Amino acid sequence: MIQYKLFTILAAASLCAPCIAKTEVREPEATVSIAQSKLVSADKWMAATANPHATEAAAKQLKNGGSVIDAALAAQLTLTLTEPQSSGIGGGFFMLYWDQQQQQLFTVDARETAPASATPDLFKKPDGSYANWFEAIVGGRSVGVPGVIAGFELAHQKWGKLPWQSSFSHARNLAENGFKVSPRLHGLLARRLHPGFKFESKATDYFYPGGEPLAAGTLIKNPELAATYKLIAKEGAKGFYQGQLAQKMVAATNHSHGSKGNISLGDFKGYSALVREPVCSGFLVYSVCGMGPPSSGGISVGQILATYEQHADKVPSLETAEGIHLYSQAARLAFADRELYIADSDFVAVDSTSLLSPDYINQRASQVDMNKDMGKAKAGKLALAYAEDQALELPSTTHLVMKDSHGNWLSMTSSIEMAFGSSVMVGGFLLNNQLTDFSLVPSKDGLMVANRVEANKRPRSSMAPTMVLKDNQPVLAIGSPGGSRIINYVSQALINKLMYQQPLDKVLATGRVTHRNDYLALEKGSNLESLVPALEAKGHNIKVIDLNSGIQAIEVKNGKLYGAADPRREGVVIGQ
Repeated sequence: MIQYKLFTILAAASLCAPCIAKTEVREPEATVSIAQSKLVSADKWMAATANPHATEAAAKQLKNGGSVIDAALAAQLTLTLTEPQSSGIGGGFFMLYWDQQQQQLFTVDARETAPASATPDLFKKPDGSYANWFEAIVGGRSVGVPGVIAGFELAHQKWGKLPWQSSFSHARNLAENGFKVSPRLHGLLARRLHPGFKFESKATDYFYPGGEPLAAGTLIKNPELAATYKLIAKEGAKGFYQGQLAQKMVAATNHSHGSKGNISLGDFKGYSALVREPVCSGFLVYSVCGMGPPSSGGISVGQILATYEQHADKVPSLETAEGIHLYSQAARLAFADRELYIADSDFVAVDSTSLLSPDYINQRASQVDMNKDMGKAKAGKLALAYAEDQALELPSTTHLVMKDSHGNWLSMTSSIEMAFGSSVMVGGFLLNNQLTDFSLVPSKDGLMVANRVEANKRPRSSMAPTMVLKDNQPVLAIGSPGGSRIINYVSQALINKLMYQQPLDKVLATGRVTHRNDYLALEKGSNLESLVPALEAKGHNIKVIDLNSGIQAIEVKNGKLYGAADPRREGVVIGQ
């Protein structure tokens, strides 16, 4: 029996202007609706994504005996259409794949790359200063070579079970026949936060017909995207990276509104997705596995969990003043290391082993004072010399998790960076602005930034698709969107699930807390607000704000699957 997550979306009219004004300018995907969720159970297979159409697309593939790769491709193609603000074939992804037959965990890096013409001064202005976030995100200069299609072709060739073309039918039909604009998509458009929509462009015409944001419930078609899908379904990745579509992307990027790019057909033809080793670290009786560089997700989540575990006996739960304080200190230390030491390991040395070693964690954890906020943490001492990073990392991303009837698992985070990416639209989809995940400034005090722009380099990410193993078998797949806060959302959820054994639906619904070595953020409207006085007494600088997690998670207990979707978005779980 197929079961659906029940949800009730608040009316878009509730998005009052005063509420919007209080949202941080760099939180373009902050919560605009709340749903009521329940735990979904199943026996054979399960899929959870951030959009009902995408979960339905995945479920069709899984029901037909497909693998999680077939299902995830169908979901991603659908998300490109129905959740265009968050991800799409104009962006990239990081994927964890558990192969049941080989009893092995693989990771796929389909991160975007800088063009061959890029230099560390990509964001330098004629006056010698560097672009601010408004200047950096708009137009072709911020676009990296997309990796989604190459990544899925690689994964499908290795682990797909159904024909490549079969994953395109659901999304293509929706694009041709239309889908209804969701309250969330309307709400994000109504906020008009993306500066790219101030220009006349294909994207502005599509999302703001007649100058007004697409209304919730409007039936919208995308024949250009349907034609793009027909091409890629027939020709595979070659149809995306070579030929007329690639030419259109190059032209759109290099002649765009805002800052123009300098990307070439050679950049597209030369792109490759990569299979990399996962980064795994111990936590309690579990092995918590994630992405290594160029993502900081696996290392930073592992560091936070390990530091928290060192002092966990001093706190009753994470959702207390003591627990939040401990969590914030662990996050401070991890983010300090992240800013200095983590970047694309194909270009700079990243000492992942040392950053997660017990001796190093013990030394870092010894700096935690349970009675007082440590203030801005400094990175630990490694035999590497870099300057601190200055990247934007805006939170437009989506996450999906799946388990198929063959025993394979998937956890995948996909992104186009800023909500609606660069706002450059071609072929019916948006192109990313992922190059703003590089440090805009390449050096400081005579030292180079590890995450500086370089030709063909992949920008550092915070995406943290995660799989938890116990006795070398998957027991939980989880992840979230949210820019650099992803690390916080995922690590907090893992602590509440694995250490405090919270039910999965409660883990996803509980109030969010984030710290990026800047300030302590508590989720507005949550139970955590009552802890402000106690935390201020420990010296914390606190902001109570909307937070925008979008966690999807599936776990197995006693042979049965359980799944849940974050109530802050429009996620749906389907299983059988």
